[in-house]
This record gives sequence, structure tokens and C-alpha cells, in this order.
Amino acid sequence: MKQGEDKVHVRKVGYVKRDTTKKRKPYHRVKKPPMFKTPRLLQKLFVSCRETFKGPATVPSPQDVNKLAHILDNMKPEDVGLSKDLQFFKPGGIVKENPRVTYTTIYQCDNFSLCIFFLPTNGVIHLHNHPRMIVFSKLILGETHIKSYDWVDLAVSHNMLQQPSKMRLAKLKANNVYKAPCDTSVLYPKKGGNMHEFTAITPCVVLDVTGPPYSKEDDKDCSYYKDHPYSDFPNIEIGEVKDENDYYGWLEEIEMSQNSQMDRIEYMGPPVIDHNIYFIP
Repeated sequence: MKQGEDKVHVRKVGYVKRDTTKKRKPYHRVKKPPMFKTPRLLQKLFVSCRETFKGPATVPSPQDVNKLAHILDNMKPEDVGLSKDLQFFKPGGIVKENPRVTYTTIYQCDNFSLCIFFLPTNGVIHLHNHPRMIVFSKLILGETHIKSYDWVDLAVSHNMLQQPSKMRLAKLKANNVYKAPCDTSVLYPKKGGNMHEFTAITPCVVLDVTGPPYSKEDDKDCSYYKDHPYSDFPNIEIGEVKDENDYYGWLEEIEMSQNSQMDRIEYMGPPVIDHNIYFIP
């Protein structure tokens, strides 16, 4: 995202802007390095995003998706100007009863965005969706629990017509603890865990690539959910949809709660070079 465009920033990411104190900011306030100091992998990531995401009507090829995921797999905190020595990552550095998540945007355009999320210990990015988007999530520091779901296609069973009001059936895709360094996760509009939730076990940093970004105008706004075990509604049959080796749950769409909101900070890391003639051999 281009810095200074607060309206676009808030609208597309879907969270409110709040002032943050200096102690909450994971970055030191230092002069930004000149453009030629941009880490090679960060610039390579940007160029790959520009080649992969060419508009909402364009579906990225498997080759482009694999290339982008491979770049993210190799990225380290230093590539976005972070160090494990920062106070944010030290035990007891930021501990609150209801710890808020902080985020910053490296770059955003109509086709994609590069964002970093900072989760303090016990911080939560609540269960939310990514309508008609492809999202790459790379945990570059810390340890977190991730739960994710995909919608069950209601057309596959007439029994779905009996689902509870305001509920929709979803299939659990992940319910595991991840520790950096680990592989990049890729979610698609209809598979890969389009609805996901992060709960930080230790202070965490997640680098997200989203294409295209959230947009109310394009009906790609963020929705939040509360998940219920399938057994909460035992009289609802899902017939041939259910596999005995799979886990299903009911997702209830809810309003964004106060503790789902995030604090936005200015990106203080190395910039990307935004012009079409940049080339990395």
C-alpha cells in the first residue's frame, strides 16, 4: 500500500486505525535505508508478486504460485528489517490481558498487498475469510497455533438445506502449532483454508501476500466467524459429504468485535523499488 492513503489502508485491510505508543512498535525509528540497500529477497518477492497478480480476472498459474511460495520460504526477519534482539521478541516485553495485534503495510496496489502482522504472546487474529483471494502466509518469527476451514459445497447434498440459521458447514483444514522457520501456507478462494485464525504462543511475525487486497467496492470485504463443533447440531445430517476421517464444524458469521481490531503502524523497514524496469538476474 502507498503510505499516507489512510482511507484505502483501512478500507482494504478491514481494521481500524489507532495510535500506538513507541514501546509497541517492533521497528526502531531510524532513517530508511536508500533504495539500493533493499534486501534482494524482498525486492525479488515484490517483482514476483507483480508478475503473479495481474488483476482480479487473472488466475495465477501453478508455476507462479510455486515460485512466489519458494521466495517466501527463504525469507528471514532481516529481509524486512527485523531482528530477534528487538524488545518485542523478549520474554515479558509486551504482555497484556487482551494483547492487540499490530500490522504494517510494505506495499499495496489494486492487484496485491504485502503486509506484516505482529502478534504478541496470546495475541489473536480471529477467524476471518479471504473472498476471491489467494493468500500466502509466511511465519518468519515465533510460534503460533493456526486453525483454518474451507466451505463445504452446499450443492453436493440436499441435506445441506437443513443447516441451522446463519450457520454454514465448513471442513477443518488445519489445527496445528507452527514454529518458524516453516513452509509458506497458501490458501485459495475455495481451498487451502480460506477462513483462518492465528493464536500466538510466543511473539510472532507473519508476512502476508494477498492478491487481490480486500475491497468493499469489489465485494471482497473481510468477514469474521465463530466456529461451532458439528456435534452442537446433532440432528443435522450431512450425508455423503462427511468422511469419517475428516472434521467438520459450523461457522457463524459475526460482527467484528472490539478485540478483533488491530493497530496500524508506519512501515519502517527497507522499501521496495516500484518501477517496471527493475530486474533481478
